[in-house]
Amino acid sequence: MTAPRPTPPHLTSLVASLPATVPFVGPETQERARGRRFAARLGANESVFGPSPRAIEAMAAAARDVWMYGDPENHDLRAALAAHHGTTPAHVMVGEGIDGLLGYLVRMLIAPGDAVVTSDGAYPTFNFHVAGFGGALYKVPYHGNHEDPGALLARAAETGARLLYIANPDNPMGSHHPATTLERMVERLPEGCLMVLDEAYVELAPEGTAPRIAPEDPRVIRMRTFSKGYGMAGARVGYAIGAAPLIAAFDRVRNHFGMGRIAQAGALAALQDQGWLAAVQAQVAAARDGLAAIARQNGLVPLPSATNFVTMDCGAEGRLARAVLAGLIARDIFVRMPFVAPHDRCIRVSCGTPADLAAFEAALPDALAEAQAALR
Repeated sequence: MTAPRPTPPHLTSLVASLPATVPFVGPETQERARGRRFAARLGANESVFGPSPRAIEAMAAAARDVWMYGDPENHDLRAALAAHHGTTPAHVMVGEGIDGLLGYLVRMLIAPGDAVVTSDGAYPTFNFHVAGFGGALYKVPYHGNHEDPGALLARAAETGARLLYIANPDNPMGSHHPATTLERMVERLPEGCLMVLDEAYVELAPEGTAPRIAPEDPRVIRMRTFSKGYGMAGARVGYAIGAAPLIAAFDRVRNHFGMGRIAQAGALAALQDQGWLAAVQAQVAAARDGLAAIARQNGLVPLPSATNFVTMDCGAEGRLARAVLAGLIARDIFVRMPFVAPHDRCIRVSCGTPADLAAFEAALPDALAEAQAALR
């Protein structure tokens, strides 16, 4: 008698309906496909300037105790973040980067069919979570190179959205709105709609970018990270600031041991070294100026940036930018580009060290000339 053939587990109808998606193809994946490493890693908006030496020391010390799980309450880090922001730990939740927190938030608040509003071309990982939990995603176009607060609010009112997502400063364009614009958005939010304010890059933005929003305001949840200004992208540490009842609800769904002991120790030490953050801010500003100069030397238009990258307008439709991107990658320079028209006319280059910028400066003219010739 033949044994029955084993059958694979059945996916839910929702998951079975979704494509297998990786929102960002990592540089490591590209390096494996190419068979060699990149000379300059300028595509992931990481901080090549690294974390505070104090954070490195704290993580090294914590490694000795890595046989223990991390504190599931993230007590010390939450307390320090609360003090840093002038609030209480009840208004702060720590998680596995902003991406992890966005996933928990969507799981908590979005049932299949619930409306969610974002900008077309904005950070795709948020969309990935909405699709994964069956939400109905509604998108509005940018206004020029900026997310459009008025259009987002109008679409939220029209659809009865449960969530409205906006990043300030914005990825992939690097643009930002002043604090007053975000404050006005909060006052105009439709009833029952929560604004998800992604502030991943806010430590690198001009003064006056972060709005004054009371942590207990139930209309907004703010997302922050240690991946950008603090230089700890590989540690995956993010946090949310919001009303205490909403923050408490994370405990119903989150991975309570999702934050490792080493990451907790590093983030706590990084937060306590604001002098290092100030030094990184200065290096980022200098690198932005350097990248803008390189763009202009090659006939590209650098867009104003409030982040740790510069988006460069190649001056044509998306085929040219894609060809320039391919030419840079072929020359061992890892960069990325916006993926939705009309912003796909641009490439996006992260801030780097002087050596990184020199490598980019050397590769760009030939990549650009090759791309232009191929499209004639």
